[in-house]
Amino acid sequence: MGRVIAAGVALGLCAVLLGSPPAHADDVADARLDLAVTLDDRPIANATVMIDPAKQLELTVTATNSGGTSVKVRSVRVSGVALALTFFAYDTTAPFEVPAHSRVTRTFVLDMADLSGQAIGLLPSTVELLDAQRGTLGEATTVADIRGSFWSVYGAFGLAMLVLTVLAWLTALLALARHRLPANRWRRGLRFLPAGFGTGLVAVVSLSVLRLVPPEPAIEIPVVLGAAAIAFLLGYLTPHPAPGPSGDETVRFPDGTKEFNR
Repeated sequence: MGRVIAAGVALGLCAVLLGSPPAHADDVADARLDLAVTLDDRPIANATVMIDPAKQLELTVTATNSGGTSVKVRSVRVSGVALALTFFAYDTTAPFEVPAHSRVTRTFVLDMADLSGQAIGLLPSTVELLDAQRGTLGEATTVADIRGSFWSVYGAFGLAMLVLTVLAWLTALLALARHRLPANRWRRGLRFLPAGFGTGLVAVVSLSVLRLVPPEPAIEIPVVLGAAAIAFLLGYLTPHPAPGPSGDETVRFPDGTKEFNR
């Protein structure tokens, strides 16, 4: 059971540390567009925008081409990411072209009713313009306040991490109470490590769902690693387990008789 719990928590950690997608080659290409985006006439730059899945969204994108060649846009994508995992992504195919040294504005109406079952709370979100090969031509980022269901994919993910974390702590503490932790301090610390990782992940998701702090890398990575370090230190400082009699140890009774443990 302990290995299963540790594996589940480790998957969440890998999502934080290794899940970030590599930058697309088009990100450094000359064909780049500068974007100014509004949702329902509200600029998304440096703001938190509310998204109600029960209502349609009017997305207005102004693309500026400062390059010397025309850029062809095939679709627009709205996506939300937490812990380096994409919890929602909506693509709308709407081809248009942005001539060199010019600016083009397009408005899209998005039906995001399915978002209620995908996410809830604060999520870092991105609006991207994509080319025919799904490469990113330009993007704008914001924080979306999603009024979805607690039982959405994101909410269920947080609940699953909570259950695994509680089990990880119970397993470690039960081993401590029964004096079954390894004698080596480093190994005792590693026994508590999955519980610490899980605690950090649960904290990040909880702050997001409660609409307190969005799960951005500058916040989520220190929280997860900090919680893991604290848990490791607690395990490292736990008392040395009391040694029990070995299998070939001889026990001498007061009357002088001997018994060999097996």
